[in-house]
Amino acid sequence: MCGVSAILLGDSKATTAAVDLHESLYFLQHRGQDAAGIAVCQGGRVYQCKGNGMAAKVFDEGKRTVDLPGFMGISHLRYPTAGTASASEAQPFFVNAPYGLSMSVNGNLVNTPELVRFLDCEARRHVNTDSDSELLLNIFAHGLSEIGKVRANVEDVFTALQEVYKRCHGAFACTAMIAGFGILGFRDENGIRPLCLGSRPSETLEGAMDYFMASESIALTQLGFKNIVDILPGQAVFIPKGGSPQFHQVVERKSYTPDLFEFIYFSRPDSTIDGMSVHHSRQNMGFKLAKRMRQVLGEEEIRNIDVVIPIPETSNTAAATLAKELDKPFSNAWIKNRYVYRTFIVPGQKARQKSVRRKLSPIASEFKDKIVCMVDDSIVRGTTSREIVQMARECQAKKIIIVSCCPEITHPHVYGIDLADPAQLLAHGRTLQEMTDLIQCDTLVFQTLEDLKDACLEAKDDKSEVHDFEVGVFCGQYKTPVPDDYFPHANGVDGNKKRKSAAITEVGGDSDAVLVASSGPVNVKLPRRSMDEAVPKGPEYREDVSIYNFASRS
Repeated sequence: MCGVSAILLGDSKATTAAVDLHESLYFLQHRGQDAAGIAVCQGGRVYQCKGNGMAAKVFDEGKRTVDLPGFMGISHLRYPTAGTASASEAQPFFVNAPYGLSMSVNGNLVNTPELVRFLDCEARRHVNTDSDSELLLNIFAHGLSEIGKVRANVEDVFTALQEVYKRCHGAFACTAMIAGFGILGFRDENGIRPLCLGSRPSETLEGAMDYFMASESIALTQLGFKNIVDILPGQAVFIPKGGSPQFHQVVERKSYTPDLFEFIYFSRPDSTIDGMSVHHSRQNMGFKLAKRMRQVLGEEEIRNIDVVIPIPETSNTAAATLAKELDKPFSNAWIKNRYVYRTFIVPGQKARQKSVRRKLSPIASEFKDKIVCMVDDSIVRGTTSREIVQMARECQAKKIIIVSCCPEITHPHVYGIDLADPAQLLAHGRTLQEMTDLIQCDTLVFQTLEDLKDACLEAKDDKSEVHDFEVGVFCGQYKTPVPDDYFPHANGVDGNKKRKSAAITEVGGDSDAVLVASSGPVNVKLPRRSMDEAVPKGPEYREDVSIYNFASRS
């Protein structure tokens, strides 16, 4: 689960695309804290900056955007699900042939061994990392190469995408840039990963329009973009330099089934995903939970509850609604440390366990001698829940009820959450009593799958075409076929992350922000050409496409 965005300014002489892209990273930072990157284009040249860490660190609070001149570009925030934690796998990825392609990917492919074999043995394309995102980029590049033109047109771009949909299986929402030509966005044929597009008037060229794509609508609205539409399943949109969006249904949609985890956990409450308000869906989860608790606990046990406490912060909205429905006091009794990563997406089980107490601390008086109902958005591994129960016990809580906004998670998430090993899942192969004992709470209540679906569907607008969701984590029935060798492969890659990362030699002496071109030299800074320098034109002329990488230096 990552964050992607793309921009094309209506004024092709503008050089400030990186400023908006950098700003968008802060609105999408919750989608990936492992690495950040921006690639922009000006005059046929691609400039790129990327590295491990949060956006503020990688871009030095925005100071490094001055080294990224361009009128169009793409960006990425990485949450690793495949490959290693090396800075070399920070996105966007770049290949110089054909045409100079950059791409950012949000999603996960389930047939990577097959793609590696094809690229190596048939397409003869070199892959430089263990990232499945680089595979997807190279499949697209191969499709464009097969067209065999000196310059591609918009139809050629859509034709090349057919190769992606034919060979790449899984979930993906991608933004891409073709140097000097335009930006591209496309989405998997099941609509599992989100992507939307908006527009605004140009600030520097009268009558022109700027266009922006992002994983969540909040990144568009906060930057002044309106008329927001969702890219549909199997659909692509290409925006050429100086032009307007051109939509194309590349392949027939198989379903329109967004990932339920977007609404449970990942997306911001001020976003709208596929026509559904994340905030309203979480409110509805609280209504549904109140009904569920009455069914499971009965009125007498509910009367005994002294206080409803959310486990911050994705569950806050549902917990507040639940408290109101049950007519119980609501208390923000857990204080969240704002300077600690989200524990769910911290790579590694030991790191997650260690970070729970750093992340949350209780107000002891809100627990002492009380029957507390604590609401969590989900219970995945049980790491956070068990530590929280222990802290509540230390505060002398009389009885602890844990309520989950979603059902038991019994299967791996194959489309972008690092849950490849089923043994890590609390609910995998365990009864409700066994889960209760493992967490060490007194009572454990889960939302039903149908109620969770309804909570989201009841939050959609009149234009939304969604009627169902990707729910494989709850039942093992995924929207795409999953090869038999996927889980052993995914576990092997995950298990080798630290070893592979440690084996990487950091180039240039900068251990925190190694900036690479995936198809070229590392940290090679080419002589800079003036943006105003005259260049020859004509069908026989092929403008140089170079990539500039900027590494931070203390």
